[in-house]
Amino acid sequence: MTTSTTTAVVAHRADDVRVDSVPVRSPEPHEAVVAVAYGGICGSDLHYWRHGAVGESVLRAPMVLGHEVVGTVLRAAADGTGPAAGTEVAVHPARHEDTDVRFPRDRPNLSPGVRYLGSAARFPHTEGAFAREVVLPAAMLRALPEGIDLRIAALAEPAAVAWRAVSQAGDLAGKRVLVVGSGPIGALAVAVAARAGAAEIVAVDLHTKPREIAAEVGATRTLDAADAEGIAAVDADVVIESSGNHRGLASAIAGATRGGTVVMVGLLPGGDQPVPIAQAISRELRMVGSFRFNDEIDEVIAAIADGSLPIGPVITHSFPLDETLEALAVAADASVSGKVLLAFREGDG
Repeated sequence: MTTSTTTAVVAHRADDVRVDSVPVRSPEPHEAVVAVAYGGICGSDLHYWRHGAVGESVLRAPMVLGHEVVGTVLRAAADGTGPAAGTEVAVHPARHEDTDVRFPRDRPNLSPGVRYLGSAARFPHTEGAFAREVVLPAAMLRALPEGIDLRIAALAEPAAVAWRAVSQAGDLAGKRVLVVGSGPIGALAVAVAARAGAAEIVAVDLHTKPREIAAEVGATRTLDAADAEGIAAVDADVVIESSGNHRGLASAIAGATRGGTVVMVGLLPGGDQPVPIAQAISRELRMVGSFRFNDEIDEVIAAIADGSLPIGPVITHSFPLDETLEALAVAADASVSGKVLLAFREGDG
């Protein structure tokens, strides 16, 4: 039963995102009502805006966008689970459903039964959380420590993606790390690698702005992505590939030392990719994928709260909800922006 309406960011089709009034359904006993404060614009949100799809996840009906959100619990779950009303929370956007398909049970992020907020992978689509008020399972909510800056906490979800990617490489203490692609995930990977004790971190990007951000959060030096000779000379023990294109992956392979590790967190398009895999074989590179995250968000929140993960510079812009289209345009321009936030509370921006 519909009890009220709220204002939300809705993707209708390619090049058609609107700030609409949408119904707020009555919560089930295990669900809480959250007043969203900030939401970070992700690459998937941009794809739904520009193309009406993310890979094979195609919009078949209007869908609320957004999965990187923080806010305050307005109404706690009636069954007593989850945070109390008034608690500031971050949101873990994955919900797990039973499946007969095999996957490692200690890695639920690999389950095909996962539903992710703001995803058109299934129909009916899984509505996102870019709304002033949203109903969510209490199990998705992570209580934030007192005094944490909600704007910075809005980075918890993408930082958890970066945290998992870095952890896939093992111990980084004293290692030389190369990060290819210094957008928000790459910059956050730089910060996580710095926290993990990497001795040297080289960040690569096509644009000056992302390289500047990477330097602010821990990169010891930066390189232009066009500098193929410089990248190959890095000779990194660990490479984090976060550009999400085949040229970046080729650079990652070229920049890795013999016997090194390449972690692939940037999601390449579907289909075959022209990658110099022979070089990876002859150098005995360890190539490992990294997809979303599991409980790493809890470690990220703790690290943000204790100050050991200073990631504020990754946020470059914040827009009020009624300027969503401008926010999307800025977020899509990697030459001028890092992470772009939408502010859902009246007066914020």
